[in-house]
Amino acid sequence: MQKIRVFLADDHTVVRQGLRALLSAEGDIDIVGEAGDGRTAVQMVRRLEPDVVVMDIAMPQLNGLEATRQITHSVPSTKVLVLSSYADDDYVQQLTEAGAAGYLIKQTAGNELLKAIREAHRGNAYFSPSIAKRLRDQCREAFASGQPARRRTDHLTTREAEVLQLIAEGRANKQIAAELCISIKTVEKHRQQVMNKLGIHDVAGLTRHAIAKGIIESNTGLRA
Repeated sequence: MQKIRVFLADDHTVVRQGLRALLSAEGDIDIVGEAGDGRTAVQMVRRLEPDVVVMDIAMPQLNGLEATRQITHSVPSTKVLVLSSYADDDYVQQLTEAGAAGYLIKQTAGNELLKAIREAHRGNAYFSPSIAKRLRDQCREAFASGQPARRRTDHLTTREAEVLQLIAEGRANKQIAAELCISIKTVEKHRQQVMNKLGIHDVAGLTRHAIAKGIIESNTGLRA
């Protein structure tokens, strides 16, 4: 029997160890790699082409949303399952639009994660019951009102989201330019576009936004 090849992406080593122990005990699952930040995860997934990625949202350098977008675009055969502490409706919507095959909260029981991995491998979507209920309710409300399901028009592009995260992590424009291999002028342009889209015009405000949305964790942002 060919095993399901799984990749783990989470910046907490203890979480990855726990997931590895849980999944490795299953006869039909093989852990092929792991990463502690989103950028490394994307690079390794492109090389390894696993069947399923178990993805956290709040990771350094590149968060789970942007990592998911890049993986589903460059390795469409790989299914991404989001496993996060955040159950924000907007994030569920954005990750679904980004191509995630499922979304589970970290309080999920181990057997539910195992079921989600197997369903994703079969090509099916899987959401934690509480999230699935909210999605159904939103669809019913949209159908009853005759309005299409809400779609946001202010989403940041992948590059803008990368710049936002690096700003919130305290990087200067020169550092961001070096990290993303773009010019400082381009960084400044993306920075202004981010501020205009979000209606936030200072670094502290951008950092608070990033923390609130789970893009970064609070201990990597504001120092004051």
